[in-house]
Amino acid sequence: MKLSGTQILMKVLKEEGVDTIFGYPGGAVLDIYDELTRTGSDINHILVRHEQGAVHAADGYARASGKVGVCLVTSGPGATNTVTGIASAYMDSIPIVILTGQVPTPLIGNDAFQEVDIVGITRPCTKHNYLVKSIEDLARTIKEAFYIARSGRPGPVLVDIPKDVARSMTLYKDPGEIKLRSYNPTYNPNIKQLYKVVDLIKESKKPVIFAGGGIILSKASQELCKLAHKIESPVTTSLMGLGAFPGTDKLSLGMIGMHGTYRANMSTSGCDLLIAIGVRFDDRVTGKTDLFAAQAKIVHIDIDPTSIRKNIPVSIPVVGDCKVTLQQLNNLLEKENLDKISENRKDWLDKIAEWKSTTPIAYCQNESCIKPQYVVEKLYELTKGEAIITTEVGQNQMWAAQFYLFDKPSHFITSGGLGCMGFGLPAAIGAQVACPQKTVVDIAGDGSIQMNIQEMATAVQYKLPVKIVILNNGHLGMVRQWQQLFYQRRYSFTKFEHMPDFIKLAEAYGAVGLRARKPEEVDDVLKKGLSIDNTVIMEFIVEPEECVYPMVPAGAPITEMLLV
Repeated sequence: MKLSGTQILMKVLKEEGVDTIFGYPGGAVLDIYDELTRTGSDINHILVRHEQGAVHAADGYARASGKVGVCLVTSGPGATNTVTGIASAYMDSIPIVILTGQVPTPLIGNDAFQEVDIVGITRPCTKHNYLVKSIEDLARTIKEAFYIARSGRPGPVLVDIPKDVARSMTLYKDPGEIKLRSYNPTYNPNIKQLYKVVDLIKESKKPVIFAGGGIILSKASQELCKLAHKIESPVTTSLMGLGAFPGTDKLSLGMIGMHGTYRANMSTSGCDLLIAIGVRFDDRVTGKTDLFAAQAKIVHIDIDPTSIRKNIPVSIPVVGDCKVTLQQLNNLLEKENLDKISENRKDWLDKIAEWKSTTPIAYCQNESCIKPQYVVEKLYELTKGEAIITTEVGQNQMWAAQFYLFDKPSHFITSGGLGCMGFGLPAAIGAQVACPQKTVVDIAGDGSIQMNIQEMATAVQYKLPVKIVILNNGHLGMVRQWQQLFYQRRYSFTKFEHMPDFIKLAEAYGAVGLRARKPEEVDDVLKKGLSIDNTVIMEFIVEPEECVYPMVPAGAPITEMLLV
């Protein structure tokens, strides 16, 4: 069967289960877009308003659906506009495939119109990338891209397709099952290492489980809960791990790190065994590394061997998929006598309960000004914790992490590693496309929402009822907080002297805009906004100098928290 490059591309995409592409057309991908039209309703295309938005939307779609997200952009500036989104997905290990157009192969290297070496540019921030030089390689390359993106430690893969390759014709040959000789992720752990872990668990009196985004990516939340309750260990999570363990569970410590809970930071620092699963030991988690969990023996479980001992020395490394490893560990523990576990853990759990009651995350809501934490708490109450929450980056992100309790995985979607402002709105669009029956809310700051505000048009065009909660403090809040605490309140260019009217802006896009200025208006605005079947901006004018606490100053151990 003789097929064009575009026909081969569409055929392979369908075989890979792709039902949605986020994209923006241009000259180098006109043939691909023409073929997309011919495929009818088989693949849904969402026209974004900026290529960065396409990648973030594919990212949000991937996290919410558990599938590989896909985006399609043209060459040159279309391709370079994707770099921030790719870097964010790479840092957070999100499986997406980025399809970029390229000038015809005879022109590559000649500085042709809208030519750029996107393979070279993105090499440091992709799991792998390709330049397809021949139509005979196209089918296999696309299949390899999806295999690499979703397997092992997931990540973004870019495929650059020259225009002449897309237009060429060839006899189609099915590439068959993909096997890469140089790429074989380890899914099954070394059983001898697991026996060592079992021994440490039995000896431990003060254990803590530290769960990260790897739990969510490997769909291991159920196995994590089983382990925690079996060994009666409290569980803390990284920012990326929120929802991996139920936030309302009695064993939940909440988030660890720079803006983590007092009980999470103190228990991790005082534990005698730390079982870290699917984490990278990011600097925002560890603080001063030589004092992090200094009294503990550390077990580190991760599918990526390069992440183990990269930042923190560990006692027992275990390379393997989180789900497979936890299943095997739980099976081993079933055969053990754990009768004394409760007795061993009592003093430890009592101490943690004391920390929780005496030093909770708290704020004081007065009668005159809306506190941003109050807005997030009310949103949690009204959505009953069932909403998918995306965030921008900054104070809004941290308040969402602290005051919205996530009981399910894949319900908290944020740019964790890169900390990318402008992430939340397009990610919410992707999540809403993936989960049309779910309430999807982007918790945003007044600064970060403006980074990709143009995607309001995308949400409205496709009738996506995304809700945007803007915590408007008139500043770049997190940067201002650092200036307040460490730069003697020298607010250097962090206050916005001019802001758009977000209500009028929402209406200009065909959405709905609502605003609350007083605490007593918060409940009504949230209820009304959540009930409207349209894209909605809900703006809350909040305390301008409110800070995120607890806070660990940069370079300090996580026990040295600023609490007020």
